[in-house]
Amino acid sequence: MIDLNGVRKVYPVTGGAEVVALDDVTLHVERGSIHGIVGQSGAGKSTLIRCLTALERPTDGSVVVDGQDLARLGGRDLREARRRIGMVFQSANLLDARTAAANIGYPLKLAGVPKDQISQRVDELLDLVGLAGRGGSHPSQLSGGQRQRVGIARALADRPAVLLCDEPTSALDTESTRQILELLRQVRDVAGVTVVIITHEMAVVREICDSVTLLGHGRVIQTGTVESVVSDPTSPLARELVPAPSVDEADLRPDSTLLDVIFTSHPGVPTGATVLNLAASMGADVTAGTFESLGTTQVGRLALSVPAYHADKIIAQLREHHVHAEVRSL
Repeated sequence: MIDLNGVRKVYPVTGGAEVVALDDVTLHVERGSIHGIVGQSGAGKSTLIRCLTALERPTDGSVVVDGQDLARLGGRDLREARRRIGMVFQSANLLDARTAAANIGYPLKLAGVPKDQISQRVDELLDLVGLAGRGGSHPSQLSGGQRQRVGIARALADRPAVLLCDEPTSALDTESTRQILELLRQVRDVAGVTVVIITHEMAVVREICDSVTLLGHGRVIQTGTVESVVSDPTSPLARELVPAPSVDEADLRPDSTLLDVIFTSHPGVPTGATVLNLAASMGADVTAGTFESLGTTQVGRLALSVPAYHADKIIAQLREHHVHAEVRSL
């Protein structure tokens, strides 16, 4: 569905220098999947989404969406290709003077769709996003979560093949975030669209994404299905997806060393209960822990307090049981 091959984006700056925003980015997003793109500020996420919408053309490489290389299109062909890509923004970006129904139907109006067809499509979408009966409400009369639902409905008006979501939940509270993520999953299942979510929130990836890409300084650091990523618990993305549990230094016993223990539970690897029993048998205290279920894989991360003189031996024993352990600094 989406294939980026060797995408490079360079911006010239005064004095003849250059800023490399994307550097040899190659990734694949399966049709009908939900793919997360994560990274710190300045990682290249915004530039990448502008290339995916053809608002920016790459300096090198190809951006293939639904079988078309957007970098090679122009004029009417590019406008038609963009209609196959829906966009959901962080703050919904609704037109305040228009009702929810008018906002949703606006792309269809611009495309010259007859009024009766617009009305029918708007009703369908209001029902899909859980706002049936609220079409006459203006944005000021809707909550933040409801405005985002209208934004999602508007992005779906033209029946796109791809839905690009730029930080769609970062302005929402916890409950609204959960509802919007569930709606995006429902939209994928019902409409069959491929969803790409740009986010800095790892909780979003854990909750909804089938696959994920980590960007850093314009390059792909790691990419793959969420389950394949966490199967190597020492990888950069796995550590981001399941962060180390917080530890209060006051909880540590004197003359102890703190270990960071990471493991996944799947065939051939110890379960969480086994790891806890193994740690106890070695004289380790579990100071803190976190467990996350990602697909069919459970990922655990423990903070173990162990006698300082015994730390190296415990690390070696844990690794013999396919459990990664290392000294952790506070």
